[in-house]
Amino acid sequence: MKRKVIIVLLIVVVVLLGGGFYVSTFHLDEIRVEGCVMSSESVIASVVKEEAPLNNILLLYLKNKVRPIRDIPFVAKLDIEFVDKNTLSVIVYEKSVAGCLEYMDNYVYFDRDGIVLEASTERKEGVPSINGLNINSWEMGKELPIADRDRFSQILTITQLIEKYGLDIDMVSFTREGDIILRQKKILVELGNGDNLTIQMMNLGSILKGLAGKKGTLYMKDFNSDQSSASFKEK
Repeated sequence: MKRKVIIVLLIVVVVLLGGGFYVSTFHLDEIRVEGCVMSSESVIASVVKEEAPLNNILLLYLKNKVRPIRDIPFVAKLDIEFVDKNTLSVIVYEKSVAGCLEYMDNYVYFDRDGIVLEASTERKEGVPSINGLNINSWEMGKELPIADRDRFSQILTITQLIEKYGLDIDMVSFTREGDIILRQKKILVELGNGDNLTIQMMNLGSILKGLAGKKGTLYMKDFNSDQSSASFKEK
């Protein structure tokens, strides 16, 4: 009887050692990252690698199923899949960045609901900078503390329309009278007080396409229907 127990224990030890050895062969050697626009592929790869227990792909995969990797700037979700025993594929799903405000020496980035996503000294391409709003503080993951709620609501509408119609807008600003001005490269777009934003933004892309390479001001204050026309003053 004692001999049988010893044999069983030896079998268990061999199985455990064999299993441990097999698991150790899942060594993380390569991370392939896809889907980055605002975020950095090298940063994503570095974060994923740091999360890997014993630099092991299998342990990382199991850990991520229980506790997904979070709190990476501009990233909503990561999908992690095996390519082979030593290679991972990481697909990045980014948060929708609507715009940014300058605060001290940083750019504070926010989403379409005005929630702060990240602050960075780096100015990201393709994100409109918002001028004419002042903030005294901000908190990650919280709504921007803007005193002028009507203006802030208007800005969110503008940034949502920019995203919806795929417009390449560098800057959104306001005159003293409250009129809206957009900038795309060397073209300023005067939209007026915002009463006709939806129809203006719906048509803006095709108008700007016809002005490619030019410098000047596009006047759309009276653009309030599909039959309206805009005037352009070239510099």
